[in-house]
Amino acid sequence: MEIRPEEVTSVIEEQIRAFREKVDIQEVGTVIQVGDGVATIYGLEKAMAGELIEFPSGVHGMVMNLREESVGVVILGEDTVVHEGDTARRTRRIVEVPVGQGLCGRVVNALGEPIDGKGPIRSEESRPIERLAPGVVDRMPVSEALQTGMKAIDSMIPIGRGQRELIIGDRQTGKTAIAIDAIINQRDTDVFCIYVAIGQKRATVAQVVKTLEDYGAMDYTIVVAATASDPAPLQYAAPYAGCAMGEEFRDYGKHALVIYDDLSKHAVAYRQMSLVLRRPPGREAYPGDIFYLHSRLLERAAKFNEKNGGGSLTALPIIETQAGDISGYIPTNVISITDGQIFLETGLFHQGVRPAINVGVSVSRVGGSARCRAMNQVAGDLRINLAQFREVEAFAQFGTELDPVTQAQLSKGYRLVELLKQDQYEPICVAHQVLSLYIGVNDHLADVSVEDVTRFASEFISFMEAERKETVRRLAERLELDDELKSEIEDAIATFKKVFVSGEQMQEQGAGAGSSGEPGQPAG
Repeated sequence: MEIRPEEVTSVIEEQIRAFREKVDIQEVGTVIQVGDGVATIYGLEKAMAGELIEFPSGVHGMVMNLREESVGVVILGEDTVVHEGDTARRTRRIVEVPVGQGLCGRVVNALGEPIDGKGPIRSEESRPIERLAPGVVDRMPVSEALQTGMKAIDSMIPIGRGQRELIIGDRQTGKTAIAIDAIINQRDTDVFCIYVAIGQKRATVAQVVKTLEDYGAMDYTIVVAATASDPAPLQYAAPYAGCAMGEEFRDYGKHALVIYDDLSKHAVAYRQMSLVLRRPPGREAYPGDIFYLHSRLLERAAKFNEKNGGGSLTALPIIETQAGDISGYIPTNVISITDGQIFLETGLFHQGVRPAINVGVSVSRVGGSARCRAMNQVAGDLRINLAQFREVEAFAQFGTELDPVTQAQLSKGYRLVELLKQDQYEPICVAHQVLSLYIGVNDHLADVSVEDVTRFASEFISFMEAERKETVRRLAERLELDDELKSEIEDAIATFKKVFVSGEQMQEQGAGAGSSGEPGQPAG
């Protein structure tokens, strides 16, 4: 076979013209010190704050401290697999997590990685966990209610879409229960939920997930878990990751509810990281930017105006107090950032008042704008009446003689407290809440014993659904009490009272049936 030089030359020239040099430039540094979840790395002069750093073991870290000679990196995983002398590589990416509806029904860690054993997450989008809050021009006032299904909250401390409402109280007072009930109540709405568990026991998180699954709430819920056994950097990143997942819904015109349970443990995790990073400590050893830690997180909750799609992100942060002291450092910080607080009192909880809300300290700075017209009509003075009742009740304990007006106020207060009691995992729709509060506010319970109030309200709702279904339907559609509806409700109350059997009557019937040998009749 004859080799022609001109052909060989043309092939070589073509190869030279098509040659493109590919140089893979990687910026790497060396770990010079590691311990307590923090690595000091030499040689990453161009690293960015919040940038993701990759170690040879596959574990990642996040840049927190930027110094002239080195950078301080918190390790997002087990620090035992990172050693002095290891090579650390820049990724040129800020820490980000997967987002979108593909995460619904899943339990993920602070990096968005699945930890529920259900396989990989189907999500093509991702967002950085840190992001600037929307500006004032992009927002609109909170005007649309986010129903929690709890009479005491929806009537007196209403929460609106885009609001930040703090749930605060001692441990074991029902803070998480309120948050879970709020998630369950979104079952038939267009609200997506994100539950962020920070520093909790794994068994507690598993129990929450099981409850949400039992009530069909996991279909629209994402659980982000950074448990007590996880390193402090993961507990620090968890609420920002959950917020980024909620922002994905908000920015596309949808509605989301994110719950941070709880920010007290989040602040402790950040304090631990800051002390190991050798940042100057301040009050209670917290770093100087502890306020900014939570303000930049909670300010991301907002209701967008129509120009930006009209979506909303509502935040329910939880803070644990010590011995009911809401004047502590972290509680006062978060109270000043949020749009109100729901204060749960240990004393009320042990008295059997559930939810154990102290209406004198609790407040919603959104006010009646987050309540429907019907709720405003029946619950306008409810909070004031209950707060005054608590003061009179404390005064009455001294055993002094009370005038008839005070006695009437006490009598009504005891019945309203009973009326507002509600079992866990039993959210109530708005129409039923309005009907229940109507009978209490308009003194229809005056002739009902305190022990029978809860049963009276429950059986009245059942009566309305069975006998006056059209009235309930119109109330649910209009969400406003006009004269016609009021007249129908008054007539229904009068009819129901004729068939209602009190506890005393039931006992008498039972005693009579026992003496005559005939079974007693059930309640009407």
